[in-house]
Amino acid sequence: MTTTTTTTTKRSLIRRATSTAAAATAALVLAACGSNGDTAGGSAHNGHNAATPSASTPTRQGDHNTADIAFAQGMIPHHRQAVEMADLAATRAESAEVKKLADEIKKAQDPEIKTLSGWLTSWGEQVPAEAGGHDGHEGHDMSGMMTAEEMKQLQSASGKAFDTAFLTMMIKHHEGAVAMAKTEQSDGARQPSKDMAGQIVTSQSAEIARMNTLLGKS
Repeated sequence: MTTTTTTTTKRSLIRRATSTAAAATAALVLAACGSNGDTAGGSAHNGHNAATPSASTPTRQGDHNTADIAFAQGMIPHHRQAVEMADLAATRAESAEVKKLADEIKKAQDPEIKTLSGWLTSWGEQVPAEAGGHDGHEGHDMSGMMTAEEMKQLQSASGKAFDTAFLTMMIKHHEGAVAMAKTEQSDGARQPSKDMAGQIVTSQSAEIARMNTLLGKS
């Protein structure tokens, strides 16, 4: 009787241990599955997060920056005033060389105004409105810009007096444009904008030297 009881008790303990071991094994399997699922999900999530900055990089960096915008918005009214000054030379200048220079300035800067305006429009930025004639004050705080009074003085001059005033004012005007263009070269991000700035530095620096020579002749 004692032997039977002992045997029964041992069998009961073995069954209980086996059941416990099976339960533990099942728990481990479930935990492993859950862990694998979480890891996969985590990897996918992490992968998604890792991809997000890469996908957003072009948007974040863009192809232009605030310096490019400032360059375009500043150079448009600057060029407009130079063209306005050049227009006066056709009927007021005495020197054929001054008239030729004025025509070249107009032919160079008119297309640049259109290009700069197109860039701003494509960027969703405001294109500076045209000032209402030489009395407008738009951009007069920019480097090299003539004041409304200076523009009236130029408009009222003629002959040799116009030539001297035009050359003197345009040198100052070009120097301002060169300074603005150099800022774009150093601070801008968009290559076509920087390329235009480089062209302005080169061409207008050459015109400054040319105008200084003409002033010496006047």
